[in-house]
Amino acid sequence: MNTKTHLFKDVICSSIGYAIHLILFTKKGLAIWLILLFFNACHSTLNTRISNPVARQPAEYDPLSAVWLIWPPNDHLDGYSNEAVTIQIIAALIPHNKVILTTANKDLYIKARKNIPDSLLKSGLLEIKILPSEEFWVRDMGPNFVELENGQPAVVDFNFNAWGYTPIGEMDAYTRRLERYDEQIAHWIGLPLISSNMISEGGNREVNGEGVLVLSEKVEQGRNPTMSLKDMESEFKRLLGIKKVIWLKEGLHEDDHTFRGPLVLKDGSPAFTVITTNGHIDEYARFVNDSTLLLAEVDAADLDDPIAQENHRRMEENYAILKKATDQDGRPFHIIRVPLPQTILGKMKPGDAVYAYISSLDYEGGFQFPQGREVQVIAAASYLNFLIANEVVLAQKFWRPGLDDAVKARDEKVRSILETVFPDRRIIMIDALAVNFGGGGIHCITMQQPQL
Repeated sequence: MNTKTHLFKDVICSSIGYAIHLILFTKKGLAIWLILLFFNACHSTLNTRISNPVARQPAEYDPLSAVWLIWPPNDHLDGYSNEAVTIQIIAALIPHNKVILTTANKDLYIKARKNIPDSLLKSGLLEIKILPSEEFWVRDMGPNFVELENGQPAVVDFNFNAWGYTPIGEMDAYTRRLERYDEQIAHWIGLPLISSNMISEGGNREVNGEGVLVLSEKVEQGRNPTMSLKDMESEFKRLLGIKKVIWLKEGLHEDDHTFRGPLVLKDGSPAFTVITTNGHIDEYARFVNDSTLLLAEVDAADLDDPIAQENHRRMEENYAILKKATDQDGRPFHIIRVPLPQTILGKMKPGDAVYAYISSLDYEGGFQFPQGREVQVIAAASYLNFLIANEVVLAQKFWRPGLDDAVKARDEKVRSILETVFPDRRIIMIDALAVNFGGGGIHCITMQQPQL
């Protein structure tokens, strides 16, 4: 269904709704009939619009038709460019992948075309469109592509509450605008939309394409406190064609919700998380094929750090769960451990985009943010926040001039692991620290569209 058709139906449904209001007290019988017609035609057509159930959600390592990105509207921290990271991602994806880049408005459209190199603009594989968006976390706001039982593609539209920062039932205009981004894409490219009231973000769902879903229990329960695990599993099965759900407990400590208060470093000083998700799966556990999972592991050399100690506890608990888990055919998974980077700190001050937000939060336990003062922050850094695309894997490196050679050695160790598990893809390591200081990584700002 194209955009014009959808808009026409919106007008029709609104008109019917207004007509119901006018005659409700004068022609009760006709009003009831119109109400039934209204909900049957408008609710099912505008929100579901499919007659075939979902067969599956393809895995990220399946063939792709495109990768979606959003041009960043700002930087999180002065001196760290989100635009530079975005351009590196586009350059690494082309020529093996089509890239669809959306910009929130005309000004950002002009800025993107000015700053992206001509060689990429003229490649024939980069499409730039204006589509309203106030954030660039397309993994969580963007479309979740699925395959229907008739073989046709569709888009699943989960509900959204700004990663748990907007209280449930108190959606503000900003959150509602973010929530509609995936719906706009579905209308734009003409795919049917399957809607759900359940809140869930793409960064917390990892599928193997064969019916297994792995995710963080703490995240999903926090987003949907009135739903049981069984209720959520039923909804995932309806929306994604899932056969089995594996619930891991918690994500990384530095991914805890910012409003819970600062974490304590080994020198006793406080450090804030950076508008983080409370434990998305793509920071610590990833499928690389239908039977192999990569799982984060804390290096023994880092265990003097209290954040690493807590991560060690959480990851070993998750490891115990995965060792007992089986795939869709009842076979155990092959689990490969991947080191976490050392805790990465930065300084934020008034004027930084993330500072403006974290200084406005209502903190738990009566904690008072030190308004107007520079604060320490912890980057949401992980080697597992990578993107799998056609012929390439885009992963993160953390060494930069001036850092210890041990950081470079860990980068190379991870590269070696990725080269082993992705023998047919080129591993491209990108410095995405600018994105990490906003609460995510490469995987969080990209979304794959499978070849269906």
